[in-house]
Amino acid sequence: MPTIAELAERYSARLAGDGQLHISGLATLAEADHHQLAFLANPLYRADALASGAAGIIVSESDYEYLSTHSETNHNRAYLIHKNPYAIFARISQEFAKLSMPRVQPGIHPLAVIEEGVTIAPSAWIGPFCHIATGSIIGNRAVLDSGISIGKDVMIGDDVHLYPNISIYYGCSIGHRTIIHSGAVIGSDGFGFAPDFAVGEWVKVPQIGAVEIGCDVEIGSNTSIDRGAMANTVVEDGCKIDNLVQIAHNVRIGSLTVIAGCAAIAGSTTIGKMCIIGGSANVAGHLNIADRTTISGGTNVIKSIDKSGQQFTSVYPMLPHADWEKNAAILRGLDKMRHRIK
Repeated sequence: MPTIAELAERYSARLAGDGQLHISGLATLAEADHHQLAFLANPLYRADALASGAAGIIVSESDYEYLSTHSETNHNRAYLIHKNPYAIFARISQEFAKLSMPRVQPGIHPLAVIEEGVTIAPSAWIGPFCHIATGSIIGNRAVLDSGISIGKDVMIGDDVHLYPNISIYYGCSIGHRTIIHSGAVIGSDGFGFAPDFAVGEWVKVPQIGAVEIGCDVEIGSNTSIDRGAMANTVVEDGCKIDNLVQIAHNVRIGSLTVIAGCAAIAGSTTIGKMCIIGGSANVAGHLNIADRTTISGGTNVIKSIDKSGQQFTSVYPMLPHADWEKNAAILRGLDKMRHRIK
C-alpha cells in the first residue's frame, strides 16, 4: 500500500501534514476512515470535509486554506493540494482499482471460436463464446471477456477491454486502450433508405463505410454507433460516451468530447473537439457543432453552431401540470397576438 507522501509525489500534488501513513483505498468524505483518502471538489461540501474521518483529503488551494483554518480536530490529517482535485482523485482511484481487479491470464478459452486468418497477440485473452472472423487482428494485452462477436477484418488495438456481449461488425477498428461495455454495437447499418413511392418502396442504401474508434475512448453499455454509408463514422481519441447513446452513420465526433446517456446524434453531423453533450440531448443531421460547445440535457439542436465555447439549452423548466397547460395555451396564441399587433 502506498503512503500519502508517495501518492503526492507520484501525482504532483503539494503535501501538507504527515504523509507517512499507508493508504488502503479511497472513499467518500462521509465514509472514509483513518486509512483512506477522500476528495473535496465542491466548496459546498466543506462541512463534510471538516467532519470526515479520512486520513487525507485531496483539495484545491482555496479549500485547503479554509479547512486548515476552521478545523478543530484531525490536526494530523494530511492534505494533497492540487489545482484539479477531481482529476487527481480519478487517477489515484485508477491505481487502486487495478489492484482490486482480477488478473487475466493470456490465452484463448476452449469455447471461443477463432476462424482461420485471425491474428491474436500472445498477451491477449479471448474468453468463452467469443467469435472472431477471418482477417481480424487482436492487439497486445487486449481482453475480450465473453460472448463477443468480432466481424471480418476488424482491428482491435493494444490494451483494449471489451466487456461481455458486444458486437463489432466487419471492417471496424478500435484504438488502443479503449473500453467498451456490455451490449454495445459498433458498425451496424446506418439508417439509410431512399423513397420510391411510385412502386411503394423504401430502397435500402448500402452502408459500405465502417466505424473508426480512436484511442482512450470509453463507450457505455447498449450504445450503438452506426457504420457510414460511403465514408466512415469516426469517434476521435479520448471521447467518453455514456450508456444508451445513438450515433448515426457518417457522424464525426471530435477528440475529448463527452456524451451523456440517451443522447442521439443524427447522420452526417460533425461534433467538434472537447464538447459536452448532456443526457437525452438530440442533434439533428448534417450539422456542424463548434469546438468546446456545451449542450444541456434534453436540448434539441436543429441548426449548426459556428462559434466555439458557447452553451445551449432548450429545456422548458418543470412546472405543476396545471401551470404548464396555462403557459402552453399562451404559447399557442402567440402567433395570433403577433398578427393582431401588426
